[in-house]
Amino acid sequence: MEVKSKPVDTILRPVNGAQAPPMTQVKPKLSATNTHFAAPPSAVIYCEGNFAQIDGKTANGLVRHSEAYRILSVIDSTHSGQDSGLILDDAVNHIPVFGHLKAAVAHEPVVPDTLIYGMAPSTGRLLPADRRVILNAIKLGMNIVSGLHEYLSDDFEIANAASDRDVTIRDIRKPKPSKDMRLFDGSIAGVKALRIAVLGTDCAIGKRTTATVLTQALNAKGIKTVLVGTGQTGLMQGAKYGVAMDAVPPQFCCGELEGAIVAAAEAEQPDVIVIEGQGALSHPAFCTSAFILRGSQPDAVILQHAPKRAHRCDFPNFPMPAPASEIALIEAFADTKVIGVTLNHEGMTDPEITDTIAAQSHKLGVPVTDALARPVAHLLAMVVAAYPGLTQRSSMVAI
Repeated sequence: MEVKSKPVDTILRPVNGAQAPPMTQVKPKLSATNTHFAAPPSAVIYCEGNFAQIDGKTANGLVRHSEAYRILSVIDSTHSGQDSGLILDDAVNHIPVFGHLKAAVAHEPVVPDTLIYGMAPSTGRLLPADRRVILNAIKLGMNIVSGLHEYLSDDFEIANAASDRDVTIRDIRKPKPSKDMRLFDGSIAGVKALRIAVLGTDCAIGKRTTATVLTQALNAKGIKTVLVGTGQTGLMQGAKYGVAMDAVPPQFCCGELEGAIVAAAEAEQPDVIVIEGQGALSHPAFCTSAFILRGSQPDAVILQHAPKRAHRCDFPNFPMPAPASEIALIEAFADTKVIGVTLNHEGMTDPEITDTIAAQSHKLGVPVTDALARPVAHLLAMVVAAYPGLTQRSSMVAI
């Protein structure tokens, strides 16, 4: 039986819509001839019991920023009836939260195009209750998007149901055949754009969000910047270039990422390429940061850290590292430098954020900010301080 599964192209994926700030949904644009581009498909995000939590990071990211899908609502019975923006960022975004799929669908004039599985559990696998929701969505004629390590297109029951209803299953983490994968060949050396990797001291700590905000800030300043995604959420959001690193065999990780960066450089001719990080170089459960450092050969690194997080995500016996130790490890492992630190303010009050920024900046000797809780100009200044020629270049382009 043939299933309409959609493995992700790991090098170049054109998407609809332009870069938008967090919590802004993409609207159809008009071309010079006043002809409408196709609007992004509509989507409901399933995130039962996990929205605004660590394991709900896919839903959290899509609510803040989505180019590839027009997000209509979130499903999480623990927050039913609330505005997702208020829950997540204390700011209304008019994306409601419903308690179940039936209510989310009934809220719309037509059945939404897509159900996105918005959770990233450490197991990477589907729960029985989640299976029922996915099957019900398929019965309604909705396409399915999943970032799980368990490929839904390979699941006999789900694949048969999708085939019967003529809907698609998009497994973000399902890689292309290894025969089509790319080995590292050193062509990254020919990329002229400044490369900045956003790494972290843990997984699910906000690296993708900071990378997205930084990309938007640089572009708004006239510094042409492209974001290269390295995880399932970034690809769901609509990253034009990237690869789901943790779904690629280790032999090809560096080459696949190198290929995505080279493709972005050749097609876009950017001033800056921002590379989304994964895991943490010091984290014993993940090796993706090592591949990112090797494959992207970044000129600079911004480090994301959660000061109030006591232990590694899902690993209570492993305490969080100090930023200084992670910086030393990164700079020892790769020929790069950490130019600043950004905070994940989970569990922090606003005064605590202010005090931590001042204390860590003094202690580490690099700029420190919070990409969401502090003005984006501070994040931009971090990069410009390290590379002042970027503003001169954008001024020349403007002239």
